[in-house]
Amino acid sequence: MKKLSGIFILLIAASCKVFGQDAPGLYDAGTKPQLVAKQFSFTEGPAVDRYGNIFFTDQPNDKIWKYDTEGKLSIFLDSAGRSNGMYFDKKGNLISCADAKDELWSISPKGKITVLLKDYNGHMFNGPNDVWVRPDGGIYITDPYYQRDYWTRKKPDLDGQKLYYLPKGKHQAIIVDDKFVRPNGIVGTPDGKTLYVADIGDNKTYKYDINKDGSLTNRTLFIAQGSDGMTIDNLGNIYLCGKGVTIVNPQGEKIGHIDIDEPWSANICFGGKNRDILFITASKAVYTLKMNVKGVD
Repeated sequence: MKKLSGIFILLIAASCKVFGQDAPGLYDAGTKPQLVAKQFSFTEGPAVDRYGNIFFTDQPNDKIWKYDTEGKLSIFLDSAGRSNGMYFDKKGNLISCADAKDELWSISPKGKITVLLKDYNGHMFNGPNDVWVRPDGGIYITDPYYQRDYWTRKKPDLDGQKLYYLPKGKHQAIIVDDKFVRPNGIVGTPDGKTLYVADIGDNKTYKYDINKDGSLTNRTLFIAQGSDGMTIDNLGNIYLCGKGVTIVNPQGEKIGHIDIDEPWSANICFGGKNRDILFITASKAVYTLKMNVKGVD
């Protein structure tokens, strides 16, 4: 029996190695990402509302699109401030990194725009890139510098590329970490206690403890890999974007990879009525993948 058990264990290990990306059971073996549409210039910033509808940007064309739970595409907002990363707050407002003028916006369900941040101590932001809203309404913003062809300026107005925090109801951001080469993707846990931030310029992703006042402590290297956009599932796995999608467990170990047949996978979120549809913005296209896990708010 010992010999048979050993053979059985070896067979299981071999299968996990062969099927690699499917081994964790996060999605069914053989399931592949499905192309939704390929009519855009560069897609970014997917965010899911309380109903499971997904909103994403086509930044070069300055539009925010809606992909509803029935699979229908429509334009939610034209002249969208060159929106990049986005996230919904608990009131149903879409918080957007609008880098046409390097601002942070709040967009109501009816499309009304409120500017939350327009500068830091009188200096233009580099270009707010990605955002995560914690449960109490506080907002974390990554601010790398990527030169845009629609800007008149040719250099940063600020010293360094940093991570900022905007407390709920406040109008001035606070620097919570300035030790980055180029911060980008960001996501937090639904209990509001842990934050993940990717330094795509240094090919690293960090993990922090979130304090009640919004400050961060216990900065630790989560994985030696950067990311564009990021999301998290209900098992605590982190999904990193770039060349396809890399799945990392809460211990910082790679447990899967989703190949996307596009030059770059920029961002990602879970959506759908049951939050079990992985939605990926990839270059000129958007894709979906049915999952066996769900996203979290």
